[in-house]
Amino acid sequence: MSIESIVKERAGAKCELCGSEDSLSVYEVPASPDQTAGSCVMVCGTCRTEIEDAETLDQNHWRCLNDSMWSQEPAVQVMAYRLLKRLSSETWAQDLLDMMYMEEDMIEWAEKGIALAELDAIKTVDVNGTPLEAGDNVTIIKDLPVKGSNLVIKQGTAVRGIRLTDNPLHITGKAAGTNMVIIAAYCKKM
Repeated sequence: MSIESIVKERAGAKCELCGSEDSLSVYEVPASPDQTAGSCVMVCGTCRTEIEDAETLDQNHWRCLNDSMWSQEPAVQVMAYRLLKRLSSETWAQDLLDMMYMEEDMIEWAEKGIALAELDAIKTVDVNGTPLEAGDNVTIIKDLPVKGSNLVIKQGTAVRGIRLTDNPLHITGKAAGTNMVIIAAYCKKM
């Protein structure tokens, strides 16, 4: 039996978050501990859109979490927890979050996904707030001394074909013939 059919049967052909029967699909909960049906939820098109794009979040739609947060399915509990955290500025959502009970390992799973989402949301930007991508060319905006040497990268130096790092505040590139880590805030995209 496929994961989709297992989840659909478990959900009773309804969205496990809001109960809708329209445009159903399986959604794998990010940062899941495994790749089984237990790490997936059945969601409708509306829920999927709002989960994937925080800008479209309709707080009134998510009042349905009042019911789904009590699901026996860990993946549904984790999704309800994450969504309530996202809506925690709303009094009703914070009240539900305070009432919610989850096992420690489920809270850990939920928090791990929240942390990953926050990291994904942080973009590497230049001095003007312009997003930087791998392969972009930048110009250094002020003289930068290179740690551990007497070398100074002069203002106006071009760094071509930058690479992004795990830290969104830094980029790597070749300046003055040397590969180095550069603070993105001291660069301007060309």
